[in-house]
Amino acid sequence: QVQLVESGGGLVQAGGSLRLSCAASGRTFITLTMGWFRQAPGKEREFVAAISRNGGTTYYADSVKGRFTISRDNAKNTVYLQMNTLKPEDTAVYYCAADINFRPSPARWGYAYDYWGQGTQVTVSP
Repeated sequence: QVQLVESGGGLVQAGGSLRLSCAASGRTFITLTMGWFRQAPGKEREFVAAISRNGGTTYYADSVKGRFTISRDNAKNTVYLQMNTLKPEDTAVYYCAADINFRPSPARWGYAYDYWGQGTQVTVSP
């Protein structure tokens, strides 16, 4: 069983920055592929970013490419999402997720992930 706890959400003005963190426990962290997803009110959950076990491969949704950066610290069992140049349309609950399966590349689909955090709210004001 893997436990994931997100933190770092909040209210920020458009153009501002936030860094989300997700601390994992219950399994050796380097065996987990990690992803970030988000869900805005009235919308389906969508992929944001993913990172491979060793951090060497990352993927981003087109909507955040160039503004968001996913990273991980395997010594601290933590994955991060640095969000810059935030826009009101980035407002959502952000979830981190863990995939215990070995895949040739990080998955960009929610159904591939086995464990989810409780989510952290990010609100970007105009």
